[in-house]
Amino acid sequence: MKEKILLNEKEIEITITRLCWELIENHDNFENTCIIGLQPRGVFFADRIVERLKELTKKDNFCYGRLDITFFRDDFGRRDELLLANQTDINFIVEHKRVIFIDDVLYSGRSIRAALNAIGSFGRPASIELMTLINRRFSRELPIFPKYIGKEVDAIASERVRVNWKSKTSQDSVTLVKTEE
Repeated sequence: MKEKILLNEKEIEITITRLCWELIENHDNFENTCIIGLQPRGVFFADRIVERLKELTKKDNFCYGRLDITFFRDDFGRRDELLLANQTDINFIVEHKRVIFIDDVLYSGRSIRAALNAIGSFGRPASIELMTLINRRFSRELPIFPKYIGKEVDAIASERVRVNWKSKTSQDSVTLVKTEE
């Protein structure tokens, strides 16, 4: 396997700060905005975004939740391996609110479609925006595009984007891994 570093720890911190300033510019006081981290991997990124927003805005009352999309996936039950559910933690209604989905990597768009289906259980949002740390541009199966992008990557099917968070590993990093054929 060959590995290429896309973002190192410092670049991830800079990217998180830039994305937070974009959110602040577009959502002002976040009064009518809900931030939703997508389980399983998007919540690590969403946690960091909310943490940095609290630092930058000096506010502590963000409407923040975590959404499990396991049973809304179109490949649920079609895989050889068993999909294990995560926990949804949303204690608010999204009716007429501006929702921001946060995920680590946008690949085919199918996870976001599952999230769009799942969020309906919590009301009908006024709007939904998508933030992603990595946008894989050449692999989209659905017409889904992020409004907030950390970094765009031109990756082919034999390449995988690996996101490591220091809360789970020793450091933050994003790498592009090419599998040997």
